[in-house]
Amino acid sequence: MQISLKWINEIININNIQLDYLIEKLTLGGFEVEEIIELEENGKKLITLDLSSTANRSDSLSIAGIAREMSTILDKPYKVSKYLDKTSNWEKQFFEFLVPSTAKNEVSVFLAISVENLTNIKPPIWLTNKLISSGFVPQNNLLDYKNFILLETGYPFEFYDLNQIQSHLNSTDFDLRLTDKIKNQKFIGTNDIEYELTDSTLLIKANNTPISIAGLIPQKQFGYTVKTNSLLIEASVFNSSFIRKQSRSLGLRTERSARYEKSIKNTDLFNALHRLLRLLKISNSNLNSKLITFSKITPEEKKTILLDYNLINEILGPIKGSDKYRLNYINPILISRYLKRLQFSYTYNSTQLNWLVEIPYFRIDDIVRPIDLIEEIGRLHGFNQFLTRLPKIKNIGLEDPSYKTRRKITNYLLSIGFSELVHYSLVGNQGLPINTIKLVNPLLTDSANLRTTLLPGLIKTMKENINQGNSYFEAFEYGHTFFQNQQSMFYEKEFISGIFGGNKSKENWSESSNSLTWFKAKGKIDLLFKQLKIITDWKLSSDLNYKTLLHPYRTGQLYLSDGTSLGIFGQIHPILATKMNLASELYLFEFNFDLIKDELKKNKITIYKEYSLYPKIVKDISFVISQNVNFSEIREIFLNNGTKFLIDVKLLDEYKSDSLPVNHVSLCFQLVFQSKEKTLENKLIENIISNIQVVLKEHFKAEIRS
Repeated sequence: MQISLKWINEIININNIQLDYLIEKLTLGGFEVEEIIELEENGKKLITLDLSSTANRSDSLSIAGIAREMSTILDKPYKVSKYLDKTSNWEKQFFEFLVPSTAKNEVSVFLAISVENLTNIKPPIWLTNKLISSGFVPQNNLLDYKNFILLETGYPFEFYDLNQIQSHLNSTDFDLRLTDKIKNQKFIGTNDIEYELTDSTLLIKANNTPISIAGLIPQKQFGYTVKTNSLLIEASVFNSSFIRKQSRSLGLRTERSARYEKSIKNTDLFNALHRLLRLLKISNSNLNSKLITFSKITPEEKKTILLDYNLINEILGPIKGSDKYRLNYINPILISRYLKRLQFSYTYNSTQLNWLVEIPYFRIDDIVRPIDLIEEIGRLHGFNQFLTRLPKIKNIGLEDPSYKTRRKITNYLLSIGFSELVHYSLVGNQGLPINTIKLVNPLLTDSANLRTTLLPGLIKTMKENINQGNSYFEAFEYGHTFFQNQQSMFYEKEFISGIFGGNKSKENWSESSNSLTWFKAKGKIDLLFKQLKIITDWKLSSDLNYKTLLHPYRTGQLYLSDGTSLGIFGQIHPILATKMNLASELYLFEFNFDLIKDELKKNKITIYKEYSLYPKIVKDISFVISQNVNFSEIREIFLNNGTKFLIDVKLLDEYKSDSLPVNHVSLCFQLVFQSKEKTLENKLIENIISNIQVVLKEHFKAEIRS
């Protein structure tokens, strides 16, 4: 925004202030000077500053707003405009005319006034000069008045041709109001573009005739021209979020809507309107104005913040002039002066050393917490006036549990040859049979859904690697997935997922060409949790979320010791593998990262077991059994009947053949025996094996193989 220093000087006296000093104070006050522009007016040099302010300072988007800030920063008195007549009591007349409105969420003030007998719409020279100094090109018509008020006060008024409205309605009197939503109605704006209105579009109507899309643009036939001699001036203040939504739905953004999106307040609205009427009357002495409608919806909000002196000192620190023996801090009296300069009303408690500060309406959007007030005090005092020093750290920081858990898992997976991948949380149509959560208003069709699992992204990357000649692939990913509960509430969880396997080709003559079996793949997962010291229990999976991705009989659900489901591991579904031309020996896993993290936090103390000094005895046992019997059931039989000497049970081999009974399988288990007190005799172990064989026959009708 270009600011003429000559214009500013009419409001606050900056004649004796050096330009470099002014720029420094503005910069330290939060207003960066982008450019210094030199102009010439009537043979005199004119300085204009191109200023930029933060997006949350809508109160500074005008000459009046910037002048108020300069008055605060420089501690200079603020002059009241000579064009405002405080004795007319005209503002009171508005509230006597107050009418009800239904649009409570869309607008804070809805105001319109008629102006007739406009015989001369050419603005005075001084006004056009101010527009030029602010980077505007004068049009020598009513647009100059609109732009001037916008520059000076920040309010985007809208002008309509009053004669056109009255002619269309065939009446000089009409009812002006914000209407209910209208669907599937055509609307041609003053930009000659036709818009199709929706049920979320808010219109301004004169009787039953739409004259404007509220806060955006008038209808073409009611827009003002150079021939206009009577005006309908709408001076409303619309809600920022509503205007943003309406502007986006129509694909229309105007200078007016851009101002509303900054969340302007109605604090000085009446003064701005009065200022406009006084300007028009300069060249139109017979000007006649009439109030058409006025609805004040939102009262000025009052907000108070408790500001503690100790907190100020803690945040800002000691001021310059302090030494290592004595630290000096900003004086409470000075803080009170700064609050007064900011136009913040306050009550000071000298006993508790705190201020109860009332925030003015025009600053309620950016001053919401005590830290915001402290920032204001700091910028007025000058952040460069405080000592710059490093804080004293009393305690050495601890590793974040999430980082610690991530590091342990990552180190293990990297050590066995995995690569880490990163995919977007937003996905498109992945071509896989998996549910996603569709976005209501996506920016891109390829990113129109939220993922519910990481596995489709991993499978897609696997397919791309195969197309590039990398047939064997091992990768993992950390990422968030999204879910919807029965109450239609959405939530997210972090998971660690991975994919590995495929057709591994021989790189030299000594390598084995055997494919990765399910048991070998499962061993990698077992070793991961062994490294993490997390005890898991495996059961056949019944999770319907993965039924189209994973093998129905080679997928296991992992549980923690308390029965909480940790995640899933399994082989790719054969139908999906065939469809995507992938190897059937492809394995996937997906575990809840937060549960792993919580489990690691519990396992703070490592409990070591006594190591036996006596040798182990290893025995193999083979038998034919129904394939419907779960591994966990067989393992339980072994542990319950293997006495205290049985310390480990492993499945070595699974054999299927047509020579075996229907729906039966041959299994070979390895049993490891060891004692902590003595050397075990082979005869004792043979007796234990024989007892186990008897139990297997009784419980499962197993056929023992020699």
